[in-house]
Amino acid sequence: MTQKQDGMNYAPQGKPNPVVKPGEFIFAAAALDHGHIQGMSQGLIEAGASMKWVFDPDRAKAEAFAAHFPGAAVADSLEQILEDPSVRLVAAAAVPSERCALGLRVMDAGKDYFTDKTPFTSLEQLESARAKVRETGRKYMVYFSERLHVESAIYAGQLIHDGAIGRVLQVTGFGPHRLSAASRPDWFFRKAQYGGILCDIGSHQIEQFLYYTGSKDAQVLHSKIANYNHPEYPELEDYGDATLVGDTGATQYFRVDWFTPDGLRTWGDGRTFIIGTEGTIELRKYIDVARDSEGDHVFLVNKDGEQHFAVHGQIGYPFFGQLILDCLNRTENAMTQEHAFKAAELCLKAQEMAVRIS
Repeated sequence: MTQKQDGMNYAPQGKPNPVVKPGEFIFAAAALDHGHIQGMSQGLIEAGASMKWVFDPDRAKAEAFAAHFPGAAVADSLEQILEDPSVRLVAAAAVPSERCALGLRVMDAGKDYFTDKTPFTSLEQLESARAKVRETGRKYMVYFSERLHVESAIYAGQLIHDGAIGRVLQVTGFGPHRLSAASRPDWFFRKAQYGGILCDIGSHQIEQFLYYTGSKDAQVLHSKIANYNHPEYPELEDYGDATLVGDTGATQYFRVDWFTPDGLRTWGDGRTFIIGTEGTIELRKYIDVARDSEGDHVFLVNKDGEQHFAVHGQIGYPFFGQLILDCLNRTENAMTQEHAFKAAELCLKAQEMAVRIS
């Protein structure tokens, strides 16, 4: 399922690392509108979860998806999932504008919710989810895959936690994606449904900034959006960037776009640069251009010298096991609820205040 040419269906496969016994943590997959549901489900299963149900209004799509996951049955309705007391969590990748409404239903049914990014397309949706979390005590977790499902990004977090570069001062992120317009669904080109480029793929960048700097809050200083080269899709934003400053004093600049060249061997040359008081880290997430088609390269420079770590297949994806245990134990080790909501809030604000330049 990896499909490195296609970011919409990119689903990294890790080594099984179960934190529960078979049948101890049951989940369902629903709303299969974005291919990220494959990676979300794969990660949970590798961590020991059992997929019992799959539902999508398009039954053929649900059946094709269930065929990849032995033991999963196609549900006749969403209600069949929500009324099943054995289901602890619903993983979903609905059309972005519909993600919040689905999450509210899931939480009202007494289950935790795990959604693809971006989790919201409006600040009003965010506030309704915050209220529902307070009311129900359920989780509204988000699949920020460009950190959670990338071993180099996970390893960078470990290096920072261990003090390898001192206090983080600045994070620069580049998140280019391949458009592959012909394979995209209609909603992808409707801004009311996908939310805008900073709200959508920009959410990855802001989440990483908060995580690497330890910021609990941040201010969007300025942001820009454009449709430079796709007049046939007038509501598409093919470029966006933003600058933020966190409550730690650290700053961020990031750029996201839909201009990955056809000749690149992967869907995007995602890179992150992190500056600390005692060193620097560079991540080449998916490819080392013209050198190595395998990703997950980490370059560290500090008082000990220059180091290169090729970590593909070495680190794993601990988020999924931590999420399962968080759901069972009502803890917040995988990601705090406020972190997920703050990343969403900031990408919505960046989108809302963005200056259109083309």
